[in-house]
Amino acid sequence: MTSVKIITDSSCDLPQNIVDDLDIGIVPLKIRFGSKEFVDRFELSTDSFWERCKVSQELPSTAAPSPGAFEEMYRQAANDGRSGIVTIVLSGSLSATIEAAEAAARAVVDLIDVTVIDSRTVTLGLGSLVVQAAEASMQGQSVLEISTMVSEAATKTQVHAALDTLENLRKNGRIGAAQSFLGSVLSIKPLIEVRNGVVEPAGKQRTRSKAMAHLINLVAENAPQIERISIMHAACDDIDAFTSQVQSLVTSTVIIGEIGPVVGAHAGLGTIGVVFQTKN
Repeated sequence: MTSVKIITDSSCDLPQNIVDDLDIGIVPLKIRFGSKEFVDRFELSTDSFWERCKVSQELPSTAAPSPGAFEEMYRQAANDGRSGIVTIVLSGSLSATIEAAEAAARAVVDLIDVTVIDSRTVTLGLGSLVVQAAEASMQGQSVLEISTMVSEAATKTQVHAALDTLENLRKNGRIGAAQSFLGSVLSIKPLIEVRNGVVEPAGKQRTRSKAMAHLINLVAENAPQIERISIMHAACDDIDAFTSQVQSLVTSTVIIGEIGPVVGAHAGLGTIGVVFQTKN
């Protein structure tokens, strides 16, 4: 093998079949429920994560991978004869994962060329960039070509989501119990988006149907410019109908991914969102 190896972290929320088909390396973060620690994607499935969340009174916490976890994958890529590595990780404003990736890159500097990129995003915002990088690698592009393309694509990537519950915001102290109760009674659905590498409030809607309509409208408004699009969801029963509406608005194939523990710990069950990359 002489192609560039593409590596990311487990917050990318890419379906496993895509990870396998594109030969993407995933370094997992760790998820803690109290004193119990699990390796994301390997020791804790998405379904198991949500079951634990339902009975836990506290939010799980996440921990960045160790530099050693990245270094092991870097050394394996070198042993496999890869020409270089492009590592794309979740926003450095949200996690110390990038620090681990960069420390590992310094440890193998004499062994293989590694470029680490801060995606400035998370979940399928990150995942879509990783897919692009992996496709470019399969086309024979170099580390420099891939990293330049990814850095540019990151500036055109938007992540929008609607939360279905205020419970996780209550558990992590962002709102009080009274606000949580009132919001639940009124069926308030907070809207969020990723801006400048962090998750920011983007308004709110009354009822889930209105929140989903808001997301559909965002896709419709940007449809002529959309080149890539993904849908992310946290165990949503209404995902098929939502996907059909989104797909009817765009020409590109929609990637669907389940929100995993890294993002799900904060977003909560029922969260649904869209990620799209525009031409300009």
